[in-house]
Amino acid sequence: MRRRTPKLPSWLPIDPYILALLGTVGIAALLPASGPAAHVASGASTGAVALLFFLYGARLSTREAMDGLRHWRLHVAVLTCTFVAFPLLGLAAKGLVPFVLTPDLYNGLLFLCLVPSTIQSSIAFTSIARGNVPAAICAGSFSSIAGILFTPLLAAGLLGNSGGGFSADSLLKIVLQLLVPFLAGQFLRRWVGGFLVRNKKVLGYVDRGSILLVVYSAFSEGMVRGIWHQVSVARLGALLAVEAVLLAAMLALTWYGAKRLGFGRGDRIAIQFAGSKKSLAAGLPMASVLFGPQASLAVLPLMLFHQMQLMVCAVIAKRRARDVAPEHQRDHQEALVAEPASASRRVSRHT
Repeated sequence: MRRRTPKLPSWLPIDPYILALLGTVGIAALLPASGPAAHVASGASTGAVALLFFLYGARLSTREAMDGLRHWRLHVAVLTCTFVAFPLLGLAAKGLVPFVLTPDLYNGLLFLCLVPSTIQSSIAFTSIARGNVPAAICAGSFSSIAGILFTPLLAAGLLGNSGGGFSADSLLKIVLQLLVPFLAGQFLRRWVGGFLVRNKKVLGYVDRGSILLVVYSAFSEGMVRGIWHQVSVARLGALLAVEAVLLAAMLALTWYGAKRLGFGRGDRIAIQFAGSKKSLAAGLPMASVLFGPQASLAVLPLMLFHQMQLMVCAVIAKRRARDVAPEHQRDHQEALVAEPASASRRVSRHT
């Protein structure tokens, strides 16, 4: 008799990329880059960030973005959740310092609240739940574009000097590493767009590899500076509990708030998944630019929140899909009942 290999439940998705990130953190803990190697890793990380945002700009279709503006109410709702509601909840969590969260963990939590929404996972969960997928695509794209401007500005205003010291040099670094490559990608899209489409899978590995390099550089610097000795298991547990409350609050706000605003079911699903999620891919490179030596602790809350949102939203998406199934069955049954009646009327008219 063949023995079955135990599998994880389908409702409990463990993102393989999270495992890769954790593996990278482990390597940085055991073999941190120091001395000349640290300078090489830092330079490679800077180049990787610029490459990431160049690819973001080159992939974004300006025509698709302009077409999506027709559904402007939905996009305003998602942007409001991402860059207004989330930061307000993050500021409210300031009262948890220092009893529940350390100042460094709180800064990371607040930064998490300033990061733009996801694109891929929002689209995937909206599709599973049978929501408005085109709206989710546009909402995620708009959020990513807005985040290039809003996230650094909000971080400068809300985090201040605790975010690594925001100065004219810091803002210039943000412009050169994030905004300029993005605009260059948009400008060169007409020439490189076809190549990007043909090599989408390979470039996906480039994206993820670049982020792993950013994580290794940040966590290596954190290890060399002894930052990780400041975090205890109890503090990490408290951080997880706070993030669970934050996610639950945003899921409820996006779902019931969208209903109050008069959006239909498909749009509510898109708003919930796009408005309650945060992008690990955008947040990690931004943190390396904004926080400098403190980036390792700053990205920890985002990494934990990313996995939590995947697990919870997977359950919600499948539940939404089951909820809509009876409606389709009911409509089908009503159509079957109505068909004989209409047929009898046609026969009576002919006779």
